[in-house]
Amino acid sequence: MKINFLLLLLLNVLTGLGQTETEAPYKRFPTLPPINILLIDSATRFTEKNIPKNQPVFIILFSPDCDHCQKETEELIDNIDKFKKIQIIMITMMPFGKMKTFYNLNRLGRFKNIKVGWDSQYILATFYRLRNFPYMAFYDKKGKLINTFEGSLPIAKAVKIFADQK
Repeated sequence: MKINFLLLLLLNVLTGLGQTETEAPYKRFPTLPPINILLIDSATRFTEKNIPKNQPVFIILFSPDCDHCQKETEELIDNIDKFKKIQIIMITMMPFGKMKTFYNLNRLGRFKNIKVGWDSQYILATFYRLRNFPYMAFYDKKGKLINTFEGSLPIAKAVKIFADQK
């Protein structure tokens, strides 16, 4: 009994020592993350392999219930012509049904460069160490990270981030 306790204690200590890493994964790997989301049709998977080559990528992590996310989406839609050559990937970890309602409410299906999907495994929330919505990650046409932003961001600033890469 005493040996089992000591082994359990040792295992906990070793596990704790292995988790001292402080740098977020997106900083250690500043390229497109491993995307694997379920699209709105509930049958199609979208991965980073589906992203057109030589095209900048704008990843937005959002919650369908978030007022800031809703306003950010409305502003994005109002300025969609400034994002014609940018692949926009909107991702949520919230329930699929809420994502579908958000998608339909904003009529996002009318935009060919916007993909909306569900990250059921919370991979991207962990990758970016998500704390607040919306969360935005900007990638250049080679898939290299340009910048990230947590919280509301005026769309004009998002446009400028991509424009400065040209």
